[in-house]
Amino acid sequence: MTTISDPQQESFRLSMLLNDTRYRSLTFQAIALLVLIVSFAYLGNNLISNLRAAGLNISFEFLGSPAGYDINQTLIDYNSQSTNARAAMVGIINTLLVAFLACVTATVLGVLAGVLRLSNNWLVRKLMSFYVEIFRNIPVLIWIIIIFTIMTAVLPGPRDFRGDDATASMVLGSFAFTNRGIYVPAPIWGAGSGIVVAIFVASIAGVFAYRRYATKLLYDTGRLLPMFWPSVAILLLPTIVAFYLLGRPIGLDYPELKGFNFAGGIKIGGPLIALWFALSIYTGAFIAENVRAGIQSVSKGQTEAASALGLRPGRVMNLVVLPQALRVIIPPLISQYLNITKNSSLAIAVGYADITATLGGITLNQTGRAIECVLLLMLFYLTISLSISAIMNVYNNSMKLKER
Repeated sequence: MTTISDPQQESFRLSMLLNDTRYRSLTFQAIALLVLIVSFAYLGNNLISNLRAAGLNISFEFLGSPAGYDINQTLIDYNSQSTNARAAMVGIINTLLVAFLACVTATVLGVLAGVLRLSNNWLVRKLMSFYVEIFRNIPVLIWIIIIFTIMTAVLPGPRDFRGDDATASMVLGSFAFTNRGIYVPAPIWGAGSGIVVAIFVASIAGVFAYRRYATKLLYDTGRLLPMFWPSVAILLLPTIVAFYLLGRPIGLDYPELKGFNFAGGIKIGGPLIALWFALSIYTGAFIAENVRAGIQSVSKGQTEAASALGLRPGRVMNLVVLPQALRVIIPPLISQYLNITKNSSLAIAVGYADITATLGGITLNQTGRAIECVLLLMLFYLTISLSISAIMNVYNNSMKLKER
């Protein structure tokens, strides 16, 4: 009687790193990594040596020196005596602001245009096609300049709002559209305003929770709950009740014409508006094509089956088509968000003080620290791009089909 036993494992030898297929690929990868590290170390050491020979040493001490220049739009306290680091922070916040606004607006515009491009209405379909073809085939820099030029040339100046012979007036008595920007009411935060804001944020979470529950109930039991009016009630009623119960703690500071300009309220500068709108309509045209491709990737049998069950076209799009199309839409959508963030560096063309204009423009020219400023710019854009990719990839993974 014979027994079968596992063969004795061969002891490890250095020659196996090349001769054994189990280790050969790891060996080549380790060698490639070592060569890459040595190459980067050589280049870095060569750069530092050449800079030292030219009397240039990499130093970031300039960030603590006074900036010496003003910035036309800031969201945090800043003056000309603030440090270069503070000026860079203002630029970072301005960049994040316009990127966030443009991403939201471009998404809404792109989804709307993409859905309407597939409309049965010939006129609507052709209008959306015209929008997509016109805006995505002209460089975004040209759109930025066009919108900024229209704002400064067409909109009235503050002096046109003055006197009985004024040729312009405020919209609803609260909004002033001028060639210097748009002036809107500013909130005044009183005692208890934090509670109202917290309730409003909780109401937004409640809307998402309700819609998720209604969708799950529909999928599980076929019971259809109303979406629109309950969502509006959850969003607004708790906040309105808290607002009046706490004695209206949030007020408004309205802009008023004083002297040669408006005072009070919030000024949204013309450069910000031009950059925001241009990035939105330009990138929205690309997102519209992504949405159209995603919708067309869903089989028509899905739409026909949903319609046969008695669902209205709007319900079919929201509950059947778009959830499946998102798996096709999201990956290219990530690239569009990255393009918005990087294209915001064109803000310098209209004088908007983003990070490229502050750190990569004025600060670089005043201090002469080109290498340090460029390295910081690269680090900022790299960090923002990787963060957007990471967040969107998490969402993309959540939309994948869950197989058993």
